Amino acid sequence: MRNFHWSFVVIATLFLAGCERAEEVPQESLTWHPQVEAGKVLEGFVALDAMLDSAVNAGGIPGAEVLVVRQGEVVHHQVHGWSHPVDSVKLQKHSIFRICSQTKALTSTAALILWERGLLDLDDPVEQYIPSFAQLELLDSLSDDTTFTTIPHDRTMTIRHLLTHQSGLSYGAIGDPRFDRIYAKAGVVDLFTTEPLTAEENCERLAQTALIHAPGERWNYSLGLEVVVRVVEVVSGQPFDEFLKTELLDPLGMTDTHFYLPDSLADRLVPVFEPAEQGWKLHEHRQYTTDYPVAGARTFFGGGAGLSSTALDYAKFLQMYLNRGEFNGHRILQEATVDSIMSNQQGELLEGQGWYQGLAFGVQHEVGEAAGGSPAGTFFWSGYFNTAYAADPSTGTIGVLMKQTYGAQDPTSGLFSSLVFPSSNDSAH
Repeated sequence: MRNFHWSFVVIATLFLAGCERAEEVPQESLTWHPQVEAGKVLEGFVALDAMLDSAVNAGGIPGAEVLVVRQGEVVHHQVHGWSHPVDSVKLQKHSIFRICSQTKALTSTAALILWERGLLDLDDPVEQYIPSFAQLELLDSLSDDTTFTTIPHDRTMTIRHLLTHQSGLSYGAIGDPRFDRIYAKAGVVDLFTTEPLTAEENCERLAQTALIHAPGERWNYSLGLEVVVRVVEVVSGQPFDEFLKTELLDPLGMTDTHFYLPDSLADRLVPVFEPAEQGWKLHEHRQYTTDYPVAGARTFFGGGAGLSSTALDYAKFLQMYLNRGEFNGHRILQEATVDSIMSNQQGELLEGQGWYQGLAFGVQHEVGEAAGGSPAGTFFWSGYFNTAYAADPSTGTIGVLMKQTYGAQDPTSGLFSSLVFPSSNDSAH
């Protein structure tokens, strides 16, 4: 996960260089290409399906669901392989996947709805909403018994820092090993949990730890979006799951997106698999269980990694952004807010990477060798269990690829990009 940006750039950098620019087409909701609705595959996607079938047959992935939207129309939607390869259960369309870090963009959008309404400012100090964060200092030394010392800093952590991974917070299980130990001792949850924990309690535990760098000093992938959850709760006066459902999920028609699945949806959840000596085995981890969407206390609404969703639901969210804030007859954000969300929030902090950090997404910002020729403005991210998406405003195209694996050597995300979004030298589309 610490090398997550490589897969992001692979997806983004191969995107749509050879497609014609989209016309301005107002789109209320997603429609379906007649052939796709009838279960047929358009000629241009035969190679994509062959690649994914080959990956399944070679043991690279158990299965995958792929969805492509162009100018508001679903032009490809297929499933490949298995939901449960050990029990030979085939993957079905509209399966539900743990989208992990794809949650971040929705959490950011929730906060930005409040910002647009004037209820918070992006440069407000975090301690204004969570007073205990005023005491966070820089990690100085860590002992074998996990006691640590800190040193002061002279910078103020802001909401903007939380949204853009500049807060000075870290990740544990997928981040700095020192903070893995510190967070474990403090009881900080940085991924998902079935324990009876709330965002408020988790933030208070986090406030007892330390920072990896001073706020605003550099980019470091972090727990910032978990803290944003608590800020949204304080400002809105609502539990985060209720606010997200009312302000975003319901208006967009994202009925299959939840932190915790209703019983009626539980049988559509795809298990997470990891490579075994022969084939696949159910994923097991020392710090978490993948049962979190359907089991446990159901009190922790993880803003950084907690949601489960479908390829189609997530495409609706991305289409709202391609429509510049409007979808399904609802205006979620003003166009000026969308422009701010897509703007560079980090100056030269990611210089040479070919992309920059916006307020909710990574955004491609240059065309050339570092960017692989993909259009500037393509926005993207991915998830811990091997889900990925990208969307290009210049062509009105969305690509969503859903898998549920851990620790697999899987090239399909990059191949997906090159097949769905051909380079400028490819005239197939």
